[in-house]
Amino acid sequence: MGCVSLVLIKADDKLKDQVLTGHDIMQKVYQLPDGEDRTSTWQMTLIDKGGRKRVRELIFYSKDYGPDTHTLIYFLDPPDIKGTGFLSYEYDDPQKTEDQWLYLPALKKVRRISGASKNDDFMGTDFTYNDMGKRPVDEDTHQLLREEDLDGQRCWVIESIPRSKNDLYSRRISWIRQDSLCESRVEYYDRRGSLLKTLTVPDQRIQDGFWTTFKMVMDNTQKNHKTILEVKKIAYNQGIKDSLFRVSTLERESVIH
Repeated sequence: MGCVSLVLIKADDKLKDQVLTGHDIMQKVYQLPDGEDRTSTWQMTLIDKGGRKRVRELIFYSKDYGPDTHTLIYFLDPPDIKGTGFLSYEYDDPQKTEDQWLYLPALKKVRRISGASKNDDFMGTDFTYNDMGKRPVDEDTHQLLREEDLDGQRCWVIESIPRSKNDLYSRRISWIRQDSLCESRVEYYDRRGSLLKTLTVPDQRIQDGFWTTFKMVMDNTQKNHKTILEVKKIAYNQGIKDSLFRVSTLERESVIH
């Protein structure tokens, strides 16, 4: 998920003794092994400024193709959005633009997400389409600001500034845990330099030798709106078929069962 990682990440204790730049740290985060493929089911809760909640169930499929990654997301519930699908091809090469498609079952049509639309909110959440994948490191410049403790964990605090002037954010500040290289907190600032939203990751645990993000919260300060994602089940290296990540597959809701 751009700078938001919906994947498993493996700890590397040796990093604690190394002298690293901001770019070094973000590169190591990006390159950490996370299995050849990943399957997970999530509960998504949207909370508006009045405290009203909407709950959704999703399934994620993700598979690596060399340094690139293909991801498919399907909504399982509630009935009014069941079958909605999102497919993305993420490229390691910062010169290549991520390919994304959205399928809306009510319209029975696949729509390509391109250009400025990638900065739109993803299905009414506080994540944009661009937030939904891993962001290539060289799309930003990275500076290590300091080291500090956050929730009892020693972190590197890194400022990332987009190279493109068309980016939605003017900068991001990330707290990266030194024991796991997990993002514990990310602050997103708008083009005026004001805080737009904050990602927190309150539940990270090791599962089968990999650090797993079990819960993340995106709090949009300016809209007073919040999106909570919680893992219900997760597995990796399941041998997911390549055919799952085709645009034509988006319209076949049977693949989610």
